[in-house]
Amino acid sequence: MSESQASLILARLRERIDSALASFLDESSRYINSIGPELASVAEEMNSFLLDGGKRFRPLLSCIGAISVAGGDVDDATIKASASLELLHACALIHDDVMDGSDTRRGRPSVHRHFESLHRANSLSGDSAGYGVATAILLGDLALIWSDQILHRSGLSSDQLLGVLPIFDELRVELMAGQFLDVHEQSLATTDSERSLRVASYKSGKYSIERPLHFGAKISGGSDQLLDALSRYGIPIGEAFQLRDDILGVFGDPKETGKPAGDDLREGKRTVLIAFAHQGSNEVGRRELENLGNADLDANQVTRLREVITSSGAVTKVEEMISQRAERAQEALTSPLIAVEAKPLLELMAHLALVRRS
Repeated sequence: MSESQASLILARLRERIDSALASFLDESSRYINSIGPELASVAEEMNSFLLDGGKRFRPLLSCIGAISVAGGDVDDATIKASASLELLHACALIHDDVMDGSDTRRGRPSVHRHFESLHRANSLSGDSAGYGVATAILLGDLALIWSDQILHRSGLSSDQLLGVLPIFDELRVELMAGQFLDVHEQSLATTDSERSLRVASYKSGKYSIERPLHFGAKISGGSDQLLDALSRYGIPIGEAFQLRDDILGVFGDPKETGKPAGDDLREGKRTVLIAFAHQGSNEVGRRELENLGNADLDANQVTRLREVITSSGAVTKVEEMISQRAERAQEALTSPLIAVEAKPLLELMAHLALVRRS
């Protein structure tokens, strides 16, 4: 299979995932709106957040996990079940923006900022910021509930559903654990690269790559041995995926990332990149790095921190880690347990995950 053929298959899968999400959101929005006109803004924001952006990485990987079992096409029930991972991702993003105090997501106001603005524009009583945060927490919870609903209504058989639920449960526990580790490491101001890598693995890596593959494979009756083979691909790609995010969080172009320049520096993210920067900097550089977590960093300070991080050799080290993990994942694809039809798709997904600007 050529790269263009693999791209076409992924594009068609994404269209079907988008269609499944749109149908589910249409039905769910009607129910939300029937409760009261006050909830119209909730339905509108959830539709915008879920349908006006996103790469669909996790649902796509779930579909590829299903293909990994025995090749062939992906049925509609698996498409709908896989779409549950996009709703779970929405929950994580909405809550993450609240925790980080982020103003934007995908080039538009984050959910809590959107509702803060609505509160202010409508001259409602009380604190606008508090209203925005409270509403965003509830919308994140709603996305989590909806992820369950679309899975249970997907049309999977009872056996398929019972088989995949343990994976779904583990995925959600690991995601929440990773989010806590991220918050906790910031509070410790850690400069330990191994600790930061553990956060990267659980916060994003496992739930972005490995577990979605397991999810789809389990729906199609994949064996434990196949899941292990997919892990040998998914774990290194998942870690590399987050390492790429760490670089983009510091050096990414806001036009590409949809986030302000240097946002991770203002939030004080304790990433592998920052750990290496501490290790490789001189005393002057380490003093500059003490500005991490200052929400009021201006453009000049962000530029200076970028220079310190680059001169420390941290970016080069992280790029080497990404390359090493990509090589390990490529080796994992030689496994005869993974259906041949899935391997070009996994190669392309690895490229999309690691060579990106957003």
